[in-house]
Amino acid sequence: MELNVIGAQSLTVSDEVFGGEYKKALVHQVVTAYQAGGRAGTKAQLSRGEMSGTTKKFKKQKGGGARHGDYRAPIFVGGGVTFAAKPRSFEQKVNRKAYRVAIRSIIAELARQGRLKVVTELSIEKPSTKGMIAKLAELEVKGRVLLVSEDSTEALYLSARNIPYIHVVDVLALNPVSLVGSDFVVMTVDAVKKVEEWLA
Repeated sequence: MELNVIGAQSLTVSDEVFGGEYKKALVHQVVTAYQAGGRAGTKAQLSRGEMSGTTKKFKKQKGGGARHGDYRAPIFVGGGVTFAAKPRSFEQKVNRKAYRVAIRSIIAELARQGRLKVVTELSIEKPSTKGMIAKLAELEVKGRVLLVSEDSTEALYLSARNIPYIHVVDVLALNPVSLVGSDFVVMTVDAVKKVEEWLA
């Protein structure tokens, strides 16, 4: 399979990585698992039994209306919580092979739709927001753009930092959520080779 490289000759890549079918169900599973793994899961509440305070019955059983025991009951303001939430992990297990297949599937779909742009390099000599905007205009990309480089420099990060919806990631930090949430993905030739090596 051939990928067009902007301003250079086309690049021959693996059909398995860049030309596979789109597995929607698997991509959904992997994206959901990835986002679930990022949840803090630190929410905590006190149940009736964990509340501090006396357990003394505050009024007699008969003749006073509704029956009550102590003030820690969930029915009272400041009382314990029924089925109190506790810290827990939302992590979901995803096999390494399935994760790689999902990434491969997303990249192949981006390439098929013409939303994957390949460039020789993404280097910028000094931080310049104006320079980055000009470079993106040359590439004819708009919306949410993900810039993927094998050696992302500080100048590249700083140039893109002030532009809404433009994100720079190192190829080793590529993840399904960033890929799915992007309108366009711009990769350097070196990044494409690294991705191919990783996913083949």
